[in-house]
Amino acid sequence: MRIDNSWNQRRYGVWAPVYDAMARTLARAREDALAGIAVGSGESVLIVGAGTGLDLPLLPAGARVVATDLTPAMLSRARARAPSRHFAYADAEQLGFPDACFDVVLLHFIVAVVADSAACLREAARVTRPGGRISLLDKFVPDGRTPSLTRRALNVLAHVAFSDITVDLSAALRASGSPLEVVSRRPVAFGGRYEAVVLRRT
Repeated sequence: MRIDNSWNQRRYGVWAPVYDAMARTLARAREDALAGIAVGSGESVLIVGAGTGLDLPLLPAGARVVATDLTPAMLSRARARAPSRHFAYADAEQLGFPDACFDVVLLHFIVAVVADSAACLREAARVTRPGGRISLLDKFVPDGRTPSLTRRALNVLAHVAFSDITVDLSAALRASGSPLEVVSRRPVAFGGRYEAVVLRRT
């Protein structure tokens, strides 16, 4: 099955009522990722693929936050969680914001969900100001390795149900052609299957 916007809306509309319970096992990973990027009060922050808004309570009260998602059911829950923040429907591959308008962009559990990881990274880089940071949190294939046969077999189901588990982040960064450098990359959950990555727009 081809993963596109309409399928992402349908499948995450189904997951929305139980998403918080499912994501509980990765709560510490989310906290670690945000600690690694150190969002400051007063900084402008874009959350791409905000889901039910689990990042929102972890950001400084003084940060200027815009949270986006493609799935109405997810964004409705995010609004209920943090009604004082700003929300917008947006496609991660075509965000619709001006160039270089955010200090920080969060891509938590979205790069492996979208149809085109490179396009998602390219858009994130475009809306990040020079010197700004991008936080990634997702399941990536370890750098320099190819996905195992087992992982590729499991991906047949995973890719349809929730996300791709065979994404090569380094390859996606190269394909994006974006001025991004890796500041840090570290395992945060499930034996390194999930990584927290900080990128800087040069």
